[in-house]
Amino acid sequence: MTLLPFAVFYFCYFAYNGFFGPFWGLYLDALAFTPWQISLLIALSTLARIVAPGFWGWLADRQGRRRPILVASSLVAMAAFAMLCGGNKHFAWMFCWLAIVHFFWTASLPLVEASTAHLTRKEPGRYSRVRVWGSIGYLLFAAAGGYLLDRVGIGNMPWVVLALLVAILAASCAVPEVGAPLRERVRTPLTATLRQRPVIALFGCCFLMAFAFGPYYTFYSIGLKDAGYDKSAIGWLWAVGVISEILVFWFMPRIMRAVALERLMLLSLVAAVLRFAMIALSIGNPLLAVLAQLLHAPTFAIHHAASIGLIHRHFAAEHHAKGQGLYIIASFGVGGSLGGLLSGALWSLGGVPLVFGISVLAALAGVLLCGRMLGARAASLP
Repeated sequence: MTLLPFAVFYFCYFAYNGFFGPFWGLYLDALAFTPWQISLLIALSTLARIVAPGFWGWLADRQGRRRPILVASSLVAMAAFAMLCGGNKHFAWMFCWLAIVHFFWTASLPLVEASTAHLTRKEPGRYSRVRVWGSIGYLLFAAAGGYLLDRVGIGNMPWVVLALLVAILAASCAVPEVGAPLRERVRTPLTATLRQRPVIALFGCCFLMAFAFGPYYTFYSIGLKDAGYDKSAIGWLWAVGVISEILVFWFMPRIMRAVALERLMLLSLVAAVLRFAMIALSIGNPLLAVLAQLLHAPTFAIHHAASIGLIHRHFAAEHHAKGQGLYIIASFGVGGSLGGLLSGALWSLGGVPLVFGISVLAALAGVLLCGRMLGARAASLP
């Protein structure tokens, strides 16, 4: 089966992320929302990931079909976001419709991830060659987003977001149905998998990494703006991170043949300590800002590829979609939500140094957890 439809989906899905992530906070700031309101509205995307991915993964595994859920959820997300393109910019109105958007939008990624991981299971590194197209989409729209908003005005941002959601819907319609062959479906209780020590450690590391990223996705662009960067420079700094991510994804097959997944997980968390420390202490220094963004390669690309590989290893075929959903819940859901909300509560007290200092502590806790609970297995592998 061709992997092209999956590459197209990743491109469209993360093009949306590349535009929405760096600039949505600036749009909300332009509407004069308070830091706490901004953190709540941005955290909706991560709060939805606490409940929605597990539900959609369970439903897909139970029905044995992923494509109908993928298409229907993308359609509802697009229709709900269209309600935000009018004149009503009140906080309550935006909160309600964004909650619906994110609940349905979060359905698609774990389903596509499970299908891609299944199709590339005999050559795990091939997953990254498909996933890299998501990074390319992210890069293009993160880099071009600042220029686009300078031309059309920050107030027209919702219309661009809506167009990207239409593209996601079109890409979803092209993704084929993928399921594990019946001979691979061995009935293994999900609870037995979740009680395994390596699985507990894996989800703990994913939680802590996402918690550390909470302030980054919520206030990094605003912190850059306050430090004197214009929108184009902000977009390019996001783009630098994604360029490094693309390079790592492309060479991931070679990396995964040479380094154990557990060691890659540990490396990603050590890099996160360094990255968020640089942001906390010197966000106004352009050189260090670029260096910090280059560390997006290990902190996101290597961490994500290692997580996907470990989940596929530990979860039986009939639980793959649920496993991917639980990964999103533990990381971008619970971890990202708590990190983002805490940064919103503390932003006015200490700004960048305080909230990214907390990111450093969370990443350091991940290093300790990974070194203790996953390190023994990593040391036994070449």
